[in-house]
Formats: sequence, structure tokens, C-alpha cells
Amino acid sequence: MVWIVRSKTRSENLTIPFLRAQNSLKFDNEERKIGKENRITVEGRLQAYQKRNSAAMDIFLNTIAVRRGQRGCWKLVRNFATNEVGGDVGWAAGDSVFIYIQDLTKKPKYLVAFTVGYAQKDNINACVKKFSDDFQILLFHYDDRTSEWDQFEWSKRAVHVSAPRQTKWWYAKRFLHPDVVAAYEYIFIWDEDLDVQHFSAEKYIQLVKKHGLEISQPGLEPNNGLTWQMTKRRGDREVHKYALRSNKMICLITRETEEKPGWCSDPHLPPCAAFVEIMAPVFSRTAWRCVWHMIQNDLVHGWGLDFALRRCVDPAHEKIGVVDSQWIIHKVIPSLGSQGKAENGKAPWQGVRERCKNEWAQFQNRLAIADKAYLAQIGKS
Repeated sequence: MVWIVRSKTRSENLTIPFLRAQNSLKFDNEERKIGKENRITVEGRLQAYQKRNSAAMDIFLNTIAVRRGQRGCWKLVRNFATNEVGGDVGWAAGDSVFIYIQDLTKKPKYLVAFTVGYAQKDNINACVKKFSDDFQILLFHYDDRTSEWDQFEWSKRAVHVSAPRQTKWWYAKRFLHPDVVAAYEYIFIWDEDLDVQHFSAEKYIQLVKKHGLEISQPGLEPNNGLTWQMTKRRGDREVHKYALRSNKMICLITRETEEKPGWCSDPHLPPCAAFVEIMAPVFSRTAWRCVWHMIQNDLVHGWGLDFALRRCVDPAHEKIGVVDSQWIIHKVIPSLGSQGKAENGKAPWQGVRERCKNEWAQFQNRLAIADKAYLAQIGKS
């Protein structure tokens, strides 16, 4: 199953129209038939924004439910092909999108999205094997190689989206609108360089529900790829929600749990609580609706988002946590950085890192402006 989005330019504001117009798509009545592998033609590009059609559709990545006397649920299958998309406009007027459908025999409960390059195919194959049929697999391809994945049987049941040289949060903002993924209880948005030999997806879901975690991640092996102490795996528990141990609100810092100096002024705030990293987050349906709105169209690397996740759940220090008994290893492979070009004497990965830092500063600045505006609004009311 392949969705292909080809962009002539790397516009940061490119938006896929059908996601934003999910309840107002116009159908060609002559071709709207029920049955296996029938073709539905979705005409026009922005007609969907301006007219609401009585044959409303709910679209959530892999299923289409047509509500107008039609029964059954449908699954997108190979291909969902469009003409080339250039700039930030979308399809040209008069273009058509062809969606081939078949009966959906099973409705997955959870969504797992990986941003991938073909070089990491073996690692992704190992990851996917950890997820049962209750999990819909979605691959975002940043290297424009999709057909090669068909060597894996599971790939034929997965959803594939290809847009060259894009990032995980670029894809998430444009394809994972909360209404689009509302059918899934939990949404995994993971990197491609994770070792999951000690991870069970089913047990992970059980623990997340047991401990009431709306936003979570697996614990990280402490000897590799660890940035923050909060996300380090603890071997003596199922879940932890704090980087620092506390007793009657007095922090007792030990060598094992101490964070970087100056970062833990408040034990209930990130990165010492209410915090997970952006490499392997898992969101409940409700939390994702909030988080998606915080993702910025042009800040595609997501730096700073992890410090703001606490705004989406309350109390954040109880509903955000790390699942220790289902843990992963971060291999730290700078695969996306290798897709770029050296500029001004800097290696591609150095340019990516510099942009990440700049985006973090911009994200913090925008949050500060938004907070100031909100407080001013409250003061006026």
C-alpha cells in the first residue's frame, strides 16, 4: 500500500489537501461502487475546501468508511498516486486522485509510524515483527524508495508515504492530523534506529494503560544514545515518572539519577518529570490531538517539543512517564543527515544539528509569545 507525495520544491508549508478536507470530498458518482478493488475518483483540488458533499467520508490513514447507505469499511491498497505536487499549493485544478479499495478484514487498534530510509530495512523489519496485527504500520520514506520494501511480506499490508528528504515531524504534521488518526487508541511515532530486542508492544500497551500514561516512551539502555537521565531505564520497576527521587517534596539526588547541573530546579518539570524524548514517543489519542497542534509547520526537527509536551496532559508529572520493563536501545545513526549536502565546509550532519538548535530557539520564542498573548487575553476578560 503506497501513498506517494512528490514535491519539486522543499516547501515547509506543503499541506496535503485531502487530510484537511476529510468531510467534504467530492466523488464521481459514476465510479462510486461497492466491491473489491473498485476505483473512487476524488476530483478537484480545493473544491473539497469550499463544498461539503453529502457523501461525507471519515479518513483515518488506512480506512475509509462511506456513510450514505453504504456498509462496510475499506482499506487503501496499492497505489494512492497523485500528480506531482509543487510548491505549497497542492494539486492543480482538475487533477484527480485515484484510491483503490478493498474490504478491511481487521481494524487495527494502534498506529506505529516509522520515518525510514532503505538502508535501515533490516532494523525496521526487526521492529515491525514486534508489533501484532493490532498495530497498523506506517512508513514515511525520506529516500523515495518504496517498492524495494516489498521483499518483506508485512510491507504489503503497511501504509507507505514517500516525500524525499523530509523529517519525522514534517510528516507527522501533514499526515497525522488528529481527525485522521482518531481511530487509533495510541500512536507510536518512532525513529528508524531503535533496537527492540527487549521490547514487547503488547506488554507495553498493558503497562501504559495500567499506569495511566497519556504520553510515554520505552526506557533507554543507559550505555548508548542517552541524552537525559529521565529516560534512562530503571531495572527495579515497571514505570518511572521522575528523574529525581523525592521524599516529602525534598529532592534526594543520587549519582544514579542526577540530571545535568542546573536542569532540575523543579522536580515536577522537564527534563526531570513530565518528559519523554522525541525519538520514540507514544501518545494516547487524546494527548496527540493537543500535541499535533503544537508542532510547527516549519520547525521540522521537533527540537523543544519534548519540553512542551506537559502542556497537553494534567497533571503532567503523573500522566507522562517512561516504561522501564519494556526497553529499547538507541543506535544513534545519523541517517537523515547523510541525505544532505556539505555546505560552507560543514558535513551534512553538522548542518542538520545547527538547524535543530536554531529551531529549538524559535520554538521557545513562539511559545513565550503565545503564553504572553494568552495571559493578556485572560487579564482582559
